[in-house]
Amino acid sequence: MLLTRILSALVLAPLILLDIYAGGLWLDGLMMVAAGLMGWEWARMTGEGHPGPGGIVAIAALVGVPLAFAFGVSQHALWELLLGTAVAAAVTWYTRPPQALWIALGTLYIGIACLSFLWLRNVPEEGRNLVFWLLAVVWATDIGAYFAGRGIGGPKLAPKISPNKTWAGLIGGALSAGLVGVLAAGFLGREAMLLVVGGMLLAVIAQGGDLLESWCKRRFGVKDSSHIIPGHGGILDRVDGLLAVLPVAFLYFWAVKDTI
Repeated sequence: MLLTRILSALVLAPLILLDIYAGGLWLDGLMMVAAGLMGWEWARMTGEGHPGPGGIVAIAALVGVPLAFAFGVSQHALWELLLGTAVAAAVTWYTRPPQALWIALGTLYIGIACLSFLWLRNVPEEGRNLVFWLLAVVWATDIGAYFAGRGIGGPKLAPKISPNKTWAGLIGGALSAGLVGVLAAGFLGREAMLLVVGGMLLAVIAQGGDLLESWCKRRFGVKDSSHIIPGHGGILDRVDGLLAVLPVAFLYFWAVKDTI
């Protein structure tokens, strides 16, 4: 399993990073695929293995977000997402009432994260570096949390949701993200304290996103969101922390953009 996970990462990571580096239609195309698949995973998870008509509408709404960027009408992407979410919820309410609220919440959660990602990547001159910094923060958080949790152990963070997560892992992840801030400040020539504090805050949020997805999977009785990525599970399983980080990072950037 470990070898499978490593091989999957070695194949997918360079393609994703190259698309982010290139931006434009390459990135929009990648995001259409990713958003659609995440919508499909969420609709299946909340619909007992079947997306249903409302789930299909939700998938279309999520694909529409990067599609708006591809067609140069990104200013309408949020409205498209809100309208698509409302229609998806209404259709689901008609066919599967208990699923309607979950469809709406998941579509908004995934869609706003995708919007934040694309907005940040399209920031003039700084977008590429911002996104790479965010990825580095989330990856460092995962690595630091894993090794600190395994090496130190100690009290559990949320045993009823995710038995393997510890407070030591939370702290280790935050410190690793802070270290990324130090390195990024030197590389990018930015104010170190803002990147360190921002990175550590985002590390905590990333681990919160991880716990949120774990809770959702327990709520719906599934182990993985899907089996699309060999050895890793689904896309939602891999980007759970990033989905939580992106909207906060977007707000953080606009709050401090004049000081970094």
